[in-house]
Amino acid sequence: MSKKILSFDLGTGGNKATLFDVDGTCLASAFVEYGTAFPNVGWYEQKPEDWRTAVVASARKLIAESRVDVREIAAIALSGHSLGCVPLDADGALLREQTPIWSDVRATQEADEFFRTVDPTAWYLKTGGGFSPEHYTAFKIMWLRNHEPETFAKARKFVGTKDYINYYLTGRIVTDPGYASGCGVWNLPGWDYEPEFLNAAKLDRSLFPDVVPSTEPIGTLTAQAAEDMGLSRDTLVICGSVDNSCMALGAGAFKRGRSYASMGSSTWIAVSDDRLDLDPAAKPYVFAHCVPGFYAIALALYSSGTTFRWVKDVMCPDLTARANSEGRNVYELAIEEAATSAPGANGLLMNPSLAGGASQDGTPKLRGAFLGLDLSHTRADLLRACLEGIALGLRDVRENLFAHGGAGDAMTVVGGGAISPIWRQIYADVMKTTIVKTNVGQNAAALGAAALAAVGAGLWSSFDKVDELVQQGESAVPNRDLEELYDRKFADYLTARGLLAQYAER
Repeated sequence: MSKKILSFDLGTGGNKATLFDVDGTCLASAFVEYGTAFPNVGWYEQKPEDWRTAVVASARKLIAESRVDVREIAAIALSGHSLGCVPLDADGALLREQTPIWSDVRATQEADEFFRTVDPTAWYLKTGGGFSPEHYTAFKIMWLRNHEPETFAKARKFVGTKDYINYYLTGRIVTDPGYASGCGVWNLPGWDYEPEFLNAAKLDRSLFPDVVPSTEPIGTLTAQAAEDMGLSRDTLVICGSVDNSCMALGAGAFKRGRSYASMGSSTWIAVSDDRLDLDPAAKPYVFAHCVPGFYAIALALYSSGTTFRWVKDVMCPDLTARANSEGRNVYELAIEEAATSAPGANGLLMNPSLAGGASQDGTPKLRGAFLGLDLSHTRADLLRACLEGIALGLRDVRENLFAHGGAGDAMTVVGGGAISPIWRQIYADVMKTTIVKTNVGQNAAALGAAALAAVGAGLWSSFDKVDELVQQGESAVPNRDLEELYDRKFADYLTARGLLAQYAER
């Protein structure tokens, strides 16, 4: 019997189940989408039961389409989007139908309260918390205590996305260092929850899950989970990790100095290092890597793929109908239309920060905008300005992350935004660097989770196997004739962002 590995990539837009053979070859995948609710300004919520439903549905779809013998599936592991805040009561029951996800920034007053007694720089140097503090789990828990005291009083544990699914799969509540390092009270150098920060937040240590290695087997499937998913009860579940760490592993960035860009709903550039060298000025955000002894150090755009999706949904409803009739991907059609606009989008500029500002943006209140719009502009100009705006934001991310050198002449890209050769060329031209696509594509997080499962289940002796699997593919080389144009555009982008930040802070 040939052993198989099943990984789940629990992302912002949906869950992807991927089946790998024991050598790490991707055999099949299935995706199930779920939505995000926006009840108030700055609130971003999802239903944990939607995650569970998507995991079950994607597993069943994958099994049906691949016709795999489920007895061959030896192990499961998850990658999950970060900074989740799912309250459970003493019986493990869900206390809130919708829970805040990573992009939720409602807890601004709670962050202000915390930093009345904690020095922000000292907090950053211990936690690596480069996101605006209100993104982190501890502050979301404080918000719940302040605004929904009855719910908080019933809560006995707050877990993240993939840990909620792991609890459903095994009945065990734990997390890993990668996910724990996004809770806002985890001491990265000390490798434990920090008593000073727990005291300042007035939160008990017992509210947070115990931490085990990302490769630790945490149990086998419960009878209910096995029945729901159509899997064997003997299937081993490995703890898994946060998406940032899994994607770094799957992209091959699990040794010192290796970097990559993840281009999806949000976009980030990350470098792997075994040294915790934090910069309080640029404030890259840091997660413990799922590979022991390493860190994933990154800067991000909070909204990139989601921004392009918003533009597509609002401005291009006809393209969806056309894509359905032609059996094509609607994003391909939108990008092809964008390419009919000349480089520079006929003077139109977009700031893509529809989900708020990151650390390099100066304020979490930053929002997106089109600038320079006039009656001559076409829909193609709007689409191209959006793609260029995302690339301009990522150029700023890269320059901040590698301010002290080490960026190199090329950048490896993974994720959905790396699929289109048109968009990759825009990235290359705007960022003035060669963009290298790999064979991993959108499977970086899935491969990273599968590698954790393979090592945790004893199928692989080490993560070095990943280096055999990740291979470079097509490259987009920057057009030097466009360098002056995009240098001016980048300067305009920074100026506009500063003005938008001032506007947002009024």
